[in-house]
Amino acid sequence: MTAATALLENIWFGLIGVILALYVVLDGFTLGVGMLSLFSPTEERRAILMGTLGSVWDANETWLVLLGGALFGAFPVAYALLLHALYLPVIFMLFGMILRASSFEFREHANNKRFWNIAFAGSSLLIAVSQGLALGSVLGGIPSRNGHFTGSVWIWWAPFPAIVALGVTAGYALLGATYLILRTEGIIQTTARRAAFWLALLTLFVAAVVTVWTPIIYPHVAHKWFTTPSLYFIAPLPFLALCAFGILLHALHREREILPFTATVVIFLTSFSGLAISLYPALVPPSLTLQAAASSPLTLVFMLAGIGLLLPIMLVYNGYQYLVFRGKVRSGSYSH
Repeated sequence: MTAATALLENIWFGLIGVILALYVVLDGFTLGVGMLSLFSPTEERRAILMGTLGSVWDANETWLVLLGGALFGAFPVAYALLLHALYLPVIFMLFGMILRASSFEFREHANNKRFWNIAFAGSSLLIAVSQGLALGSVLGGIPSRNGHFTGSVWIWWAPFPAIVALGVTAGYALLGATYLILRTEGIIQTTARRAAFWLALLTLFVAAVVTVWTPIIYPHVAHKWFTTPSLYFIAPLPFLALCAFGILLHALHREREILPFTATVVIFLTSFSGLAISLYPALVPPSLTLQAAASSPLTLVFMLAGIGLLLPIMLVYNGYQYLVFRGKVRSGSYSH
């Protein structure tokens, strides 16, 4: 393998990581708001929650589409392996996305909104749990030989993926709660702040359990965490995450609006950075490397030119969208 080919593979590993991080943060808070909407006591409050999402939620999902296309083109072996191993969680996630999209639109025009309210919240929960089960399975390792899956279709049905799914669900709900602090006021903001406090504690607890559990039962992760040079990159991340948790709790106590969401995003990004370092140079642990999973260098160059044009356009569009629809969502500002 030439140095140029290795560089292309690493660039694509980084790009896919950036796209995945954007999806997790942007669609994560919409999933969180969806789950929290189930606990709204009145239709008026629920309509305000929906109003915080109405202008952004569908655009946030485009990052998942881009992620799937980038993984398929740049690392087709990994794409096939992951779909084979995680067929059921992926099907559950796609079903949840279809149900969430339809329930969001039908709810606005329905006379009796109860069914669609439950469908929207339930589908948001289903998506979060499915993604958490998939993440836990990948972190634990997907058994393969020569790029072909050799495990059971129930690989995701295990205690470790379940606890990771709990952490992902709590983290998404935390993102949603801090986003509501930013976008709402009055009793809804107060309720979101209270929910964010308990969700932060739950997320911290699950993160601690996963951090201790992972290197104990998965030797390939322990090797990455406790050997150099990866140790030098991983060691500061728990400290940064704990600092972000401290800032989050302090900001909630001081009733800040912007800082809780910012601190939560930092928590997600530090966790995601630790995950990327733990995997590298494996794309699908424990054995499928970047080199084994990558497309030809010509394909990587061709796709890099395409995404070099597409990615800035999507970033500008998303940024402009949030700029236009910034500010508080108040009663009566959303049709219901």
